[in-house]
Amino acid sequence: MGNADLRDIAHVDEVAFEDVSGVVAVDAHNWLYRYLTTTVKFTSERRYTTEDGKEVANLLGMVQGLPKFFDNDLTPVFVFDGGVTDLKDDEVERRREARADAEKRRRAAAERGDAAEAARLEARTQRLTNTIHETSRELLRLLDVPIVEAPAEGEAQCAHMNRVGDADYSGSEDYDTLLFGGPTTLRQLTSKGDPELMDLERTLADHDITYEQLVDVAMLCGTDFNEGVRGIGPKTALSAVKEHGDLFAVLSDRGADMAYADRIRELFLDPPVTDEYEFDTTISPDVDAARAYVVDEWEVDESEVARGFERIEERFTQTGLDDWA
Repeated sequence: MGNADLRDIAHVDEVAFEDVSGVVAVDAHNWLYRYLTTTVKFTSERRYTTEDGKEVANLLGMVQGLPKFFDNDLTPVFVFDGGVTDLKDDEVERRREARADAEKRRRAAAERGDAAEAARLEARTQRLTNTIHETSRELLRLLDVPIVEAPAEGEAQCAHMNRVGDADYSGSEDYDTLLFGGPTTLRQLTSKGDPELMDLERTLADHDITYEQLVDVAMLCGTDFNEGVRGIGPKTALSAVKEHGDLFAVLSDRGADMAYADRIRELFLDPPVTDEYEFDTTISPDVDAARAYVVDEWEVDESEVARGFERIEERFTQTGLDDWA
């Protein structure tokens, strides 16, 4: 969701990488988009664009980002979104309009010769195209990194896998995994430095609320699926829910309406997820094939990915073993 308001009430601690290990169910859309926008912002497009004009900045970002897991004894399982719920139509349209506006402003910046502003706005125009989805999956396959296909929201599937014990953590920069009931989420996996650990049970204990009430607080502030109530921020929402008991009592007290409130609440509390998945956490990457795929087949500048592939090779050969788990 990217509901930054939840930062004010979520229990989030910075942790050292040496204190976390195991399987991370990674929200693939979130992780890829972070690296995609960073790559586009700071790298010349000729380094990730094929002769026929296809852009695969995702491959460059992935090769640079995956070693962070391997270097720190974390096994990533990438969870890809399925179908988008119709409740998210407004948010999808808002993002489409924002990209169109950014593209218009990017062209204007380029025309007046403001390269820095054009690069900044170029990052805002990015979306995960079919080519990006296909090449990302293929690179993960060549590197033997597990993939799970979610039936709907990837964050919900990550949270489910974390909740049933098939993953030690969810991995996302957003806060949706908290609202979908994920017990522990690692954040800042795409940033420099140590990660953050977001804990659901400690969040609830900090404020003496139930999980359902946490969802109600978020909905009052606004989520990807609904607009919040005007004038209500996280602290006010928390106080109101504790006073009145739940979302609907707060809405009644304020004489406020919220479209599809029942459906949205149920979406968080009981989202579409699947148990129909299998994955092996013993990873045995074919680095040579992956390098050839990125550099030869997709024409990514070799100098941009050389160190990333070296780090992967070093991690999987330093003990003299061919695989790692």
